[in-house]
Amino acid sequence: MDMDNGISLYPGLDNTPAENLALLEEAAHDGIRRIFTSLHIPETDVSALKQEIGTLLQAARRHGMEVISDVSPATCQLLDLPDFNPTSFRMLGITTLRLDYGFSAEEIARLTRRFPEMRFQLNASTITRRILKELQDAGTDFSRIDALHNFYPRRGTGLSEQSLVHANILLHRYGIRVGAFVASQGRRRSPLKDGLPTLEEHRDEAAELSARHLVALGCDSVFLADSLPTAEEIQGIGHLQGDQVTLHARYMTKDPIQRELLAHTFTARLDEARDAIRAQESRRLLREMHASVLPDNATTHPIGAITIDNEGYGRYMGELQIIRMPQPADPRTNVAAMVDESECNLLQYITPGRKFSFRFAPETDII
Repeated sequence: MDMDNGISLYPGLDNTPAENLALLEEAAHDGIRRIFTSLHIPETDVSALKQEIGTLLQAARRHGMEVISDVSPATCQLLDLPDFNPTSFRMLGITTLRLDYGFSAEEIARLTRRFPEMRFQLNASTITRRILKELQDAGTDFSRIDALHNFYPRRGTGLSEQSLVHANILLHRYGIRVGAFVASQGRRRSPLKDGLPTLEEHRDEAAELSARHLVALGCDSVFLADSLPTAEEIQGIGHLQGDQVTLHARYMTKDPIQRELLAHTFTARLDEARDAIRAQESRRLLREMHASVLPDNATTHPIGAITIDNEGYGRYMGELQIIRMPQPADPRTNVAAMVDESECNLLQYITPGRKFSFRFAPETDII
């Protein structure tokens, strides 16, 4: 499933206007369709922001990108708008307004009804059951709304996994899609330059791994939060797969039949096994390939081993599993690949009915 992922732009802060424009162009080229911008960061050079914002919004419009801005009374002043009027933001090229503090449920409901050409965004990190109930009772058009978590510049202040999942579940009950931020290992944003993750555990982690973790936790979109992410980070976020747990792995076989099988997206069986994650479709897929799996690399099965049963297992031939509890070698079962050790924590999110797939980098080929 394609995802609507994003980058963040901070005109008047760390990057030159040329760097911001190049970042926007690169993101658009890599399939990124959303831009988050904050127009009330205290450290921003306001005159530089005013000079630059028009060019960036024009470029975003040219690429058909959604521009999300958090808004406050200070934002209107900054953009020389006489009052808070969503149409004025829309004319500037800001298509989604993130309504954080100072908006009642009645005001938000009225905005969603009165301005059908705009989208509005809730702060996912501060959402409660009561707020959502109030919005529903006030007649909010939830089809005009999504939600985005905060990012946290100061070390030690990012969210826990538990609180993020709790908020995501609440919002999904109302049909609201949820996004979150990952820190970049490129140029980190001023003034602290300690990364801008939603989850504290992601602060010093690779952005692409953090992003796949957020997808595994039920996030519908992921934003790179820092000032100038690397080209690899932008590509990683641009090609992120939604609605599934994607695991980096390395081949342990050269057999083209097994490699072809490993290229599919699988579903974890509903009747969950104690010791392994079992793919629902693999045996059927092998039958459709009109192929056989011969014995190959029938070694021990450590945690993270991706196994495929060979012809010695009779009707189980083609059974694909990811091992959760170490098992001894079995001549009927091939170890076709291994999940990267640093990714084994993602196995816990492949719950019954969840989709999963593997990504193999060319340099991980076995010799």
